[in-house]
Amino acid sequence: MENVARESRERPLRPAEEAPKKPEAPPAPAAEKRPSRRRWIVFSILAAAVIAGLVFGIRTVTFYKHHAETDDAQFESHIAPVLPKVSGYVTEVAVHDNEKVQSGSVLVRIDDRDLRSRVDTARATLENAKAAVGVAQADAAARRTQSERAAADLTRYARLRQKEEVSQQQYDAAKAAAEAEGAQAEAARKRIEAARAQVAQKKADLEYAELQLSYATVTAPAAGTVSRKNVEVGQYVQAGQPLLAIVTDTEPWVVANFKETQLKKMRVGQPVEIQVDAYPKVVFRGRVESFAAATGAKFALLPPDNATGNFTKVVQRVPVKIVLTEPPDAAHPLRPGMSVTAIVSVD
Repeated sequence: MENVARESRERPLRPAEEAPKKPEAPPAPAAEKRPSRRRWIVFSILAAAVIAGLVFGIRTVTFYKHHAETDDAQFESHIAPVLPKVSGYVTEVAVHDNEKVQSGSVLVRIDDRDLRSRVDTARATLENAKAAVGVAQADAAARRTQSERAAADLTRYARLRQKEEVSQQQYDAAKAAAEAEGAQAEAARKRIEAARAQVAQKKADLEYAELQLSYATVTAPAAGTVSRKNVEVGQYVQAGQPLLAIVTDTEPWVVANFKETQLKKMRVGQPVEIQVDAYPKVVFRGRVESFAAATGAKFALLPPDNATGNFTKVVQRVPVKIVLTEPPDAAHPLRPGMSVTAIVSVD
């Protein structure tokens, strides 16, 4: 037994009897496939971006081939300035800022006492001139009667002179008297004409004084909204001084400044899509009405002078007037100065 045990200890172990080992884990197939999948995702994204870019580019090129667009545009409207025609102290301001007024509505009243005094003086002067016409007419009638009597005496003396019943001296005296009375009658007639002319002058003076008096009440030149009010009660205003402005109720229009390179296909009457910054989800419709006769730079305070030697070519802009073809609704009022984007269909 001891020999057997010794042999068993000394005998090396066979492979089948060796201690089992842990098998090594094979490489994960997902790890081998991950780089390939990542490359495929990147390629797909790039391909989608290229396709989207091509589609966007084709659509953009197609759009601008048939349209001209600018955001250098705004609404315009008639704005009537209110200026007094006479000077004086303001006694009443009858309106407030942003108030709606009708044409002829009273806006401002100016102290008119001096003007009323001038009207009274002019009326009295006119009455005096009319009285002077009456006096001149009466004097002319008397002169005409005396002239006719002197002419009759001359005729009678002429017959008597032919019969030698009066002397030549008497005849000459009658002739001189007739001529003198005739001259006096003519002078009286001219005095009537002068008096009538004076009446016409005084009448014009009265009308002018009454017109000046009417200017003491400043009224609205058109229906619209009061803006830029710059007048208060007690203020002394000069003739021609801006008091306020009336933004008229006339339909506004768009002035769009297109680049000169955009005008090649643009024509009067072409339809326009108008997008207002204040109403981003609302589209207004219009049409091209006219083109400015010169670029905007030519109307600048200091227009560029290309003959100075430092010329730099800059694409100029030409103002284009666009009118609405559909009236705006009350929910989306269009005010002068609002910024818009104008898109003209140039097909």
